[in-house]
Formats: sequence, C-alpha cells, structure tokens
Amino acid sequence: MRTCRVGLVGAGGVAQRHARVLAGFEDTELLGVADVVPEAAAALAGAHGARTFTDVEALLAAGPDAVYVCVPPFAHGAVEEAVVAAGVPMFVEKPVAVDLVTAERIADLVARRGLLTAVGHHWRYLPAVQDARELLAGHRIRMVSGSWWDKVPPVDWWCRRDRSGGPVVEQAAHVLDLVRLLAGEATEVTAYGDGTPPAVDGADIDSVTAATLRFAGGAVGTLSAACVLGWKHRAGLEILADGLALTLSEDGLVVCDGDGERRLPADPEGARVAVDRAFVDAVRGLGDDVRVPYAEALATHRLALAVADSARTGRTVRLPAPALPEATGVTVDA
Repeated sequence: MRTCRVGLVGAGGVAQRHARVLAGFEDTELLGVADVVPEAAAALAGAHGARTFTDVEALLAAGPDAVYVCVPPFAHGAVEEAVVAAGVPMFVEKPVAVDLVTAERIADLVARRGLLTAVGHHWRYLPAVQDARELLAGHRIRMVSGSWWDKVPPVDWWCRRDRSGGPVVEQAAHVLDLVRLLAGEATEVTAYGDGTPPAVDGADIDSVTAATLRFAGGAVGTLSAACVLGWKHRAGLEILADGLALTLSEDGLVVCDGDGERRLPADPEGARVAVDRAFVDAVRGLGDDVRVPYAEALATHRLALAVADSARTGRTVRLPAPALPEATGVTVDA
C-alpha cells in the first residue's frame, strides 16, 4: 500500500485534530468526511481537499483503507458495525460508547472478524508513561490516586448522562487507562457523586465524583472527577510504590526517590501524532505499535462505567477477575 486512504466519520473537534495530523503524513490521504451535519462534513472535507459523504455507507463504498470513528459517545454502535462488516481497519475515539452493551457487541464483532483496530487513548504514547513503567519495574505498587478536575465542554450533549456517560466516562477515562496500565486491573469500586449537576441547562450529571478502588495485585487507589471549573485544573495520576513516588500527567513525570526529585518530559503533542502514526503504519503493514486495540479500550471503558454505576447507585461494583477475559459486565452488590 503506497498511500493510506482514510475516511472520517464525524467532523467535530477531535475529528479536526486527527485530520490535521493525518494531513501531515506524506503516506496518508484524507479520502472524505461523513457527518450528520452536512455543513460540518463539508467544511472539514473542504479544508483538506477531501470529499463529503452523506453517511458511513457512502464513505465505505468509496473504498477507504481505514476509517476513523470520531462521534459523540451516544452515537457509537451502528457506525462501527458498518465498518466492521466492510472489513475496514478502524480507529475509534474514546469513550467507545455511552454504555457497556454497545461496546461489548462491537468488541465481539471485531474479534470475530479479526479486524485491526485502535482507540484514541493517546496518553499511552507519552514518553513519560514509558519512563514510569520502567521506573516501577521491580517495585510493589501500594497506592494510586487519579484525578480529572475540569470544566463542562461547550457541546450540548456532554452534560447529559445518557449522551456522554458523565465526566468519569468521557474525561477521566484517560486517567483510568493509565491506572490499568501501571497498577493492573481493578476488582472492586465504590464511588459517590454529589447528586448536584453543574450550572448548565439540561445537566443531569454529577458535578463531582469520588471513588475508591481495589486492585487484583493488592494495591488500593482513588479517583476524583469534577466539572465545575472554567479550565482544566488537574488531570493525572500519582503512584506510590516502595521507595518511589511518581506524579504523571500530560505535562510530564515527577519522580521522587532516594536521590531526590527530578522531572521528565511528556510531549503531549507528540503523543497525539504518535497514536495516528502507529495506526497508519499498522494499516500499511509497516509497524505493530497499536497500544490500545478495541479489546483493551473495552477494559478501560468497563472500569469507567463501574465507577459511574457505583456513584449512581451508591453501591459497590465488582469487576470480572483479570484471569477471565471472557467474562463480561460488572456486578453490583445487593
């Protein structure tokens, strides 16, 4: 394959970012854009000399080598089903759905088809994340503490639970993905929401959420999420291991150990490019550095939904044991 011809489904902010990145690759061509808002699709397609399509079926009929699915959480499902049925490699932006049933259905279809997939957890490509993994090797992790304190994004669907899943599912999933990568799988979650939505018309999500987690390896942890500010105040993860304390975010990694404190860079823009570069290389058969295929993203989505479900019900949620990958769903204490 000399050139990777990519189709985009969705024309919002995240699709625009991917389009800019892909346009910078000499071996990639933006074939076209489909969106439920034709004007948005036309604007994004026009900015990159691409075609506008009425829907995903029309886009697939044009023969793309890969499709990016960049739709809001509630819109996932039918688009992925069409792409999988066509056998086209698929990049899906997180979160992969607003619920678990949809995500598990797509994961099953992907597995049955043996389809190449990637999900947009670009934090996995931060150099600081690899630094953290190397530093933690040989250390027993005792505790993790994740946080995402931010604003309500300026899209009308975000403040509704049935449209976005809420701040934990839509925003803090990045942090939970690193929690899983660095501390292992969580087996139990207890969370609480404040029961008060942010001051936005139509909002029904919690303004703040606090959770405790227990991990299969014996560690414990916390997660806090908030959407009451006018800016992104904090988004990252602290890890406490024997003789080692790490603070990890998109801004970098702070390492505290017996030698004192030092800082290592993160390169967030480089990570956003790297996640697309890895997927395109995999589609072209030139690389194998997709760090979050759909099945891996499903595990993160399951954890985020466990936190959200516990906060909604006030009850502890137990997740499937890591040794049972065929298990699906979560169970809630009666």
